[in-house]
Amino acid sequence: MRLHIFHWEAKAMPRPANKYRVMKRELPSKPVFRNRILARLPKDESNRLQSKMQEVEMKQGTMLYEPHKPFRRVYFPETGVASIVTVLDDNTEIEVATVGYEGMVGLPAFLGVHKSPAKAFWQVDGKAFVLDAKALREETQRGSALAVTLHLYIQAFFTQIAQSATCNRVHKVKQRCARWLLMTHDRVEGDEFGLTQEFLARMLGIRRTGVTEVAGDLQRGGLIAYSRGHIRILNRVGLEKISCECHRVVMDEYRRLLG
Repeated sequence: MRLHIFHWEAKAMPRPANKYRVMKRELPSKPVFRNRILARLPKDESNRLQSKMQEVEMKQGTMLYEPHKPFRRVYFPETGVASIVTVLDDNTEIEVATVGYEGMVGLPAFLGVHKSPAKAFWQVDGKAFVLDAKALREETQRGSALAVTLHLYIQAFFTQIAQSATCNRVHKVKQRCARWLLMTHDRVEGDEFGLTQEFLARMLGIRRTGVTEVAGDLQRGGLIAYSRGHIRILNRVGLEKISCECHRVVMDEYRRLLG
C-alpha cells in the first residue's frame, strides 16, 4: 500500500505537527483467477476450490490426456493454449478445438465419462490450475455454481467445434491460418508465442509446404513476423480482415455465455 502524505509550509504561522493529514489510497486487489470459469464462481466456492488446486507451469507438448486412458486431472488454463485432437489409425492428428483461459480441459470427466478417444496436450506455453478429476466430480455433484458454469462452457465449446468443422470445409487455408493465429493471440500474454510451421501444419491438417506459403504471405504483408519457431503478431486488425467470420462467431459466443 502506498501512502500519499500531503503537507504544506507556512512561513509566518507554522502549523502544529499533529495537523498533518495522511491520506491512504486503497489499490484494487488483483483478481485471483484469469480463467473465465473460475472467475465466475462465488467467493466461498472459489476459496474452497482454490484449496484443492495447484497452479503449474505448462510447456508445449505436455500431455494432458491420451486416447482411451482414464482421466486423472482437469486443467483450467490461465495463460497459454491447449489443443484437443483426434487421432486416426495411421497416427494422423487433426485438431478439433483449442482451449485457453475461457475454458477447461477435461470436459468428459465433468460429464461422467472416464475415457475419451481424443487426445489433449499443451500447445503454447503458459500456466494452468490443475484439479483432480475426482475432486471435480465431487464439487459439481453438489449442484455448485461450477457445474452451472461448465454447462454454459459446454455450449460455447460445441459452437467452437461446429464452427471449426465448417471452417475446415469451406474456407481457404489463409483464412483458417489467420483465424487460428487470432484465437491463439486472444489467449496468450503479449504478442509473441512459440510455434513451428510443422506444428501449425498438424493443427490445420495441411502439408507443411502450405503453411510455409501462407506464413510467407502474412509476413510479407506485415501482419506477422516469424523466426526460429516464434511468431509475433504485428498487425491484428489486418489478420482480422483476412480471417473468416468463424473467429468472431466463436469469440462472441464465449463472451455471451461466460462474460
